[in-house]
Amino acid sequence: MCEQAFVEVLEKELVVALGCTEPIAIALASAVASKHLKGTLISLEVLASGNIIKNAMGVSIPGTGRAGMNLAAALGSLGDADKKLEVLCGVKDGHIEEAQRMIEEGRIRVEKKETLKKLYIEVTAKSLDHSAKVIIEDRHTNITHIEEDGVVVFDLQEKMAEKEEAYSFMNIDSIFHFVETVPLVKLHKVKESIRINKEIGEEGLKKGYGLKVGKTLYEAMKSGGQVDDAINYAMALTSAGSDARMAGSSLSVMSNSGSGNQGLTATLPVVAYGEKMSYGEEAVIRAVALSHLMTIYIKTKFGRLSALCGATIAATGASCGITYLQQGSKEAVSAAIQNMLGNITGMICDGAKGGCALKVATSTSAACMSATLALSGIAIGSQEGIIEENAEHTILNLGLLSNQGGVESDRIILDIMLEKENRLKKKP
Repeated sequence: MCEQAFVEVLEKELVVALGCTEPIAIALASAVASKHLKGTLISLEVLASGNIIKNAMGVSIPGTGRAGMNLAAALGSLGDADKKLEVLCGVKDGHIEEAQRMIEEGRIRVEKKETLKKLYIEVTAKSLDHSAKVIIEDRHTNITHIEEDGVVVFDLQEKMAEKEEAYSFMNIDSIFHFVETVPLVKLHKVKESIRINKEIGEEGLKKGYGLKVGKTLYEAMKSGGQVDDAINYAMALTSAGSDARMAGSSLSVMSNSGSGNQGLTATLPVVAYGEKMSYGEEAVIRAVALSHLMTIYIKTKFGRLSALCGATIAATGASCGITYLQQGSKEAVSAAIQNMLGNITGMICDGAKGGCALKVATSTSAACMSATLALSGIAIGSQEGIIEENAEHTILNLGLLSNQGGVESDRIILDIMLEKENRLKKKP
């Protein structure tokens, strides 16, 4: 039963997504609201939590070369709701022009929703005589409420999305045992994540997306400016995937726990090591499975959206995967967790943007270093910072820091971002 439970976790938490998941979730809510609206759409109202706004403000919308929550909502109203987080697949110039018209005519309104929920999106679509409202909460595809003309036609708010207790069977021991014993055929979702995420990583290495972090590192490796080894290749391939994704590439990614960058960071460092060090396919798939599951497990304590950078958590998973790939024991994997959480835990999230590729590169570098130290029997001691004797307890400390300590940080970060946006709008 535990094996099947883990397989179901992978099926649920590894989701194919096109574009940054926050604006795409807005687009999805808009698409569903428009689908339930009678008559011709006149206007859209979007209410979103602060964390959604923080991550949706400045990131490019796939296929458009532009950013903005209003654009995501407008395009979503023209998209296919059945495609979930790939709702904007097939966006054409005509769609972009129509969406831009809606924005210029003032038919899209976006405001902050005062809510304790970090992930909350409410979209109301209106025609001349009708309206439809959709609410997404807690997960990027978790539709909890639909109204048509004020009449509730679907509601899950009484029995909300499952609590984290549903994952209570997950811990370092059970994850390690599952990865060691599960038949390879049951890891098809992990294998798919390797294929999809490597494709966008290689795309980023070839083309100049965004800040070109990955491409620049890769070219330096090939010219002799950087050593052509597993560590630099892991940094280059992973950050190149983030470069492409955050700059609006039309390629999808396999997300982890609702984030495409987390999916990339949990996958590609391990894949890069496997390629450079000539490990077999089965070893790589099992190591990536360990990375994904460790990421999911830590995220249940950390929260889906936070003041702290989610790439650091996915990189912690990757460090575990890299350690395991090199025949590291369960104790070495635990040591990798301790090293990571004592190193880059304090990296803040100041919204989704092109600069995320730099954070992905930094986190990947730390993952490689932490694995190397763990394999040599080196781990940060429990006398230091938030680190405990037991890695499980360290993870709980991280959750405390993220969920309680991050509240005020989140507020300040969002205030800075909104004030800056207003200031830039006023410039001639």
